[in-house]
Amino acid sequence: MARRLFLLLLAVTAGLSLTGTTVRAVGINWGTEASHPLPPSKVVELLKSNGIVKVKLFDADPKVLRALSGSNIGVTIGIQNSMLKSLNASVKVAESWVHDNVTRYFNGGNRVRIEYVAVGEEPFLQSYGNQYKPFVIGAAMNIQNALVKANLANEVKVVVPSSFDSFLSESGRPSSGHFRADLNKTMIELLSFLTKHHSPFFVTISPFLSFHQNKNISLDFSLFKETAKAHKDGRKTYRNSFDLSYDTLVSALFTIGFSEVDIVVSKIGWPTDGAENATSLTAEAFFKGLIVHLEKKTASLPRPPVETYIESLLDEDQRNLSAGNFERHWGVFTFDGQAKYNFSFNHKNQVNAQNVQYLPPKWCVVNNNKDLSNASARALEACAVADCTSILPGGSCSGIRWPGNVSYAFNSLYQQNDHSAESCNFGGLGLITTADPSEDNCRFSIQLDTSHSSSQTPNFFQSWPLLLLFLLSGLF
Repeated sequence: MARRLFLLLLAVTAGLSLTGTTVRAVGINWGTEASHPLPPSKVVELLKSNGIVKVKLFDADPKVLRALSGSNIGVTIGIQNSMLKSLNASVKVAESWVHDNVTRYFNGGNRVRIEYVAVGEEPFLQSYGNQYKPFVIGAAMNIQNALVKANLANEVKVVVPSSFDSFLSESGRPSSGHFRADLNKTMIELLSFLTKHHSPFFVTISPFLSFHQNKNISLDFSLFKETAKAHKDGRKTYRNSFDLSYDTLVSALFTIGFSEVDIVVSKIGWPTDGAENATSLTAEAFFKGLIVHLEKKTASLPRPPVETYIESLLDEDQRNLSAGNFERHWGVFTFDGQAKYNFSFNHKNQVNAQNVQYLPPKWCVVNNNKDLSNASARALEACAVADCTSILPGGSCSGIRWPGNVSYAFNSLYQQNDHSAESCNFGGLGLITTADPSEDNCRFSIQLDTSHSSSQTPNFFQSWPLLLLFLLSGLF
């Protein structure tokens, strides 16, 4: 044990010589799980005007990739977990996928600068069990072989984004960091593959989740505050949650013999709604602290990440809520591309999306002249489909009282359905108004006017956790 600790500290000390250079690039995740996504052309304008030079996608949407063509933005395209089994089983499927989603964007003058193919989206999440794990390595190898066949292997690297819970330290000390026992064999196979092809290790670091899941992690420690109580591990002192998690990962890599692999932080963020301390003020403090920390020439990181991707560009009102209501509020910008707080990417002044097209200024609210005895049940029906996370406890609109919260639910469904009169019926309890019902910090949104939208029917399998929270909280 003593020998292992000595070798680990030696590796960490040797790595410090690399901190004389600043972080290579800060990019951002661009997700599209929204009922009314901002048009891709507008998003690319937003990226360029804010000096964002790298973007990570979660799929390979042709509309998005066409918008990125000629932009010179470095792109990571994603393969969804649902495809891993078929890609693992068939080289032909992998070759077809590479042809359709990579090769075609390298032809012609307006090419897309695809740098990585991300095989799966955090397929090792502990909550997934063995649902995807058996197929990841085979899928990655088949995609790699397909890139070789297409003569693109020197330009595009294959990576696998790993989740924040893929590594841990029961004692809380980074020097004891290791990968989950059920992942050890798979991680050795993955890292052998990555090393062979000179690809980096993509991984999520989540100070926000660490703060919410670990009572020993304070808010100040998470936000890079100089006044935060330090954590010690032997002779090493940690003054923020990011370094604590990052060094835990470094130890895990060292333990299985891969201390030299490049690390890319593929997700790191702080949401602005849907949980305690998920606010614009805390998010701003977190990101300012993070960027300053990554750029410090004397940073305490053993090996700084070669790239860091912020989670995320825009809010997405259709994201799965299994991890928490905050999942729909990771955006640095609102769903319509408007800055939530002051934050500079790569030392460029922050710029909002321009010339955004909205639906007319109309809202759906509860009709106070009606019998409202059934209003709560109608609100639950609306929240089975629309996004009501902001009115849950801890949300930015949790302070509005009944029936204002019912109006919020009604309006959410009305906006999602493009102002359809039927979507503001609610058994005669809804009322369409041109008077903005927003209260204080609670914004009743007007959705984007976009042809991408479509009316939704309730998906109770996705929405039941949210409904259960509403019922348990007695909100309506």
